[in-house]
Amino acid sequence: MKQLLTLAVCLISFIVLSQNERIDDLTVQLAYQDADSTKVDLSLMLINELYAIEDYNKALRYVNETAKLAQELNYTKGLAESTYYRALIYTERNDYYNAIDNYDKSRKYYLQISDTLGVAKVSNSIGLIEIKRGNYAIGLQNSLSAIDIFEKRGLIDELSSAYNNLAEAYFKTNQIDKAIDFNFKALDVRKRIDDRDGIIASTKNIADLYSMRKEHRKAIEFYENVLDMLNPTTDKDLRGEILPKLGSEYLEFKEYDKASEYLVEGLKYNRRQGNQEGILLALNAIGHLNLQKQKVRLAEIQLDEAYNIAQKIDNKAALLENYKLHIALDSTRGYFQNAFFWQNKYYDLKEKLSEIDQPTFPTDVEPIDLYNPNPIVKEIDDLEENQKAKNSWLNHPLTLYGALAAVLILSTLLLLNYLKRRTYKELINEQNEKLVQEQQRNEAILEQTHHLEEVNQVKDKLFSIVSHDLKDSISSIKAFLDLLKEDSISKEEFRELIPELSENANNASSLLFNLLNWSKSQMQSLEPKPELFNIQDVFHTKMALVEQKVEDKRIVLIDESQRDFVYADRSMVEIVIQNLITNAVKFSRTGDVITVSNQDVDGKALICVEDTGVGISRENIDKLFNAKNNFTTIGTKNEKGTGLGLTIAKDLVELNNGRIWVESTVNVGSKFFIELPKAAPKA
Repeated sequence: MKQLLTLAVCLISFIVLSQNERIDDLTVQLAYQDADSTKVDLSLMLINELYAIEDYNKALRYVNETAKLAQELNYTKGLAESTYYRALIYTERNDYYNAIDNYDKSRKYYLQISDTLGVAKVSNSIGLIEIKRGNYAIGLQNSLSAIDIFEKRGLIDELSSAYNNLAEAYFKTNQIDKAIDFNFKALDVRKRIDDRDGIIASTKNIADLYSMRKEHRKAIEFYENVLDMLNPTTDKDLRGEILPKLGSEYLEFKEYDKASEYLVEGLKYNRRQGNQEGILLALNAIGHLNLQKQKVRLAEIQLDEAYNIAQKIDNKAALLENYKLHIALDSTRGYFQNAFFWQNKYYDLKEKLSEIDQPTFPTDVEPIDLYNPNPIVKEIDDLEENQKAKNSWLNHPLTLYGALAAVLILSTLLLLNYLKRRTYKELINEQNEKLVQEQQRNEAILEQTHHLEEVNQVKDKLFSIVSHDLKDSISSIKAFLDLLKEDSISKEEFRELIPELSENANNASSLLFNLLNWSKSQMQSLEPKPELFNIQDVFHTKMALVEQKVEDKRIVLIDESQRDFVYADRSMVEIVIQNLITNAVKFSRTGDVITVSNQDVDGKALICVEDTGVGISRENIDKLFNAKNNFTTIGTKNEKGTGLGLTIAKDLVELNNGRIWVESTVNVGSKFFIELPKAAPKA
């Protein structure tokens, strides 16, 4: 092995030295060459060598000098080649705009000298850069156009690149059949030019595509071909990726011995390499294998480790697969509440992944016409033609006289226009009056528009809450029912989950209650119907509604209310009191105290709901009563809310000529106060 490494180092050193000698030789020749087209060609050869060794700064300096000389000599081919190299260098630097600009200029020069191969070369490069940026339609058009020429000329090196570009574009747009077709074409060409790395890459791509298409036997064949070609020294990461994939394919056919062989080897190999992605793939697959073989405890350990790694490296695809396996694991063990937990996480992540922007799927893309200049090039040509035309007429005497005559005619028209202005004065005054009237109408329309915008904001708020908060509660209920429908749990086990199902239904009901009241208040359709009533009765009614929740959380509820009357709409006040007591329970911990009270202060009823819960920070207090902020937090037992309860409370209290405010300290507690009239206002 040491001898092989020594030989490899010597060979690389020899190549580098040979390349440096060639660069030095070309540099010397260039220094003594006359400033003609031969010097341009020599400079292009030097640029090619510098580009090959990735000395882009020096290459770019020679590109600029070469382009300047080619411009002076009117040597279009030199301009085309130097501009193309400049575009390649910008591409390597990820400077997309300058790269595309120089590719377009280069294609223009190649078109001028009818260099079809040069045009195709540029188109293929544009195809590559556009595909990398996700502009698949443009990339496919350019690469398809280039391929037609490369195939006719038999240029296999260029074909290899173009086929690979197309295979990648079709893969990323989920056109699997076309992706397989062009990967096979790329593989054939790469075999002909003996491109080992390219052969491995194409073979692996074909295996991945067959796996996606669930043609697992073919996937196994090509994954094994890849393994046979890998160098144990230089292809470690790729080997770590292929082993668990190959084991997973055998698992599809329940060939447990083969699957186990590859998966165990893959896990050990990736652990030695410290390859987290490979470890994750292997653990998910081995967990699946052990689950099928009823080795439940071992599967649990492996899937839990895979879950932690997937979260750490943020591999969402592997995490989704892990959730699915955890559902199967807990269903097998009879842990149906856990299965429900994983099922919720599975559907949430699946929905998020489906919402990620997918690339546009270009189909039936036609090659572009390489002989029709790019629109940018055509625009440049048009500008040049216009400039030439402009220069030519300035030097023509008859044209000059015609221009003078045109100036005289124009002056006459301007004079006539000036004389007519007096006639139009009255008409202008009338138009001004009409404009004033129109402005008044516009202001009325603008006021109506503002009102419609406010209504629209209410609608958007409702849609947002319905699509997120209400959906969560209903989705949870549906997930319970799905477990029963799919026979994942028995009816007896389902009955054990009924309390949790009931809680979700209560959440949905409470949410709808708040939504309807808030939307009515925002649409200005609520009119208070004030009456005298005993506030203590309201307290007793609403406290009874939370007795079960108070008992569950072991909260102390103290009633210090007293018989006293307020003058307001009773149903509205009941909504406010219910929201305040429910919030107090939501944000109280085990052993906390909630106290309700009322008293007479300066002839008004002062109502207070006090708790010793988690409290509210100063910066959040200002957000509580504003629906636009959509401010909501999770309760001490993960209770959810809409952020509307206190907004509704504020609207309803103010409709009844009252006011509401809060005093709170973090980790000490909160006091919510309501001030309401005790009698009808005097006329």
